[in-house]
Amino acid sequence: MAIQRGVKSIAANRKAFHDYYIEDRYEAGIALCGTEVKSLRAGKVNLKDSFCQVKNGELFLYAMHISPYEKGNIFNRDPLRDRKLLMHKREIRRIQAKIQQDGYALIPLSLYLKDSKVKVELGLAKGKKLYDKRASAAERSAKREMDRAMKSQGRSY
Repeated sequence: MAIQRGVKSIAANRKAFHDYYIEDRYEAGIALCGTEVKSLRAGKVNLKDSFCQVKNGELFLYAMHISPYEKGNIFNRDPLRDRKLLMHKREIRRIQAKIQQDGYALIPLSLYLKDSKVKVELGLAKGKKLYDKRASAAERSAKREMDRAMKSQGRSY
């Protein structure tokens, strides 16, 4: 079987960009079982409320829901089980030092296939306050209005 080259997106956590300021990004592998990989390839995954923590020098991903594979019968695992992330020890130590600072969290941003291996993009994030969310929504809305105005003026000439 030939190895697929390139990157194919499986899922993205768009809510993370709404709730957090993403300051730094990392790439990690993920330890999965066979039926979980088949379910991921079908796109049956939810990253919405998931998060990462360092425990005993290892990085774990919590609350990521991978739906059971339909044809998997007894080999299916618990959809919400904790999954180990694969990174170099020095990277994990560096991330742990940053997480221990006040207000930082490690959030999965996206899940993708890279050369037929499942990878997770992690973001070192700082939480937004409610007024920050309102300001970013107003900014997006103003930009949309400006784009509409520019587009309509371009047609009138």
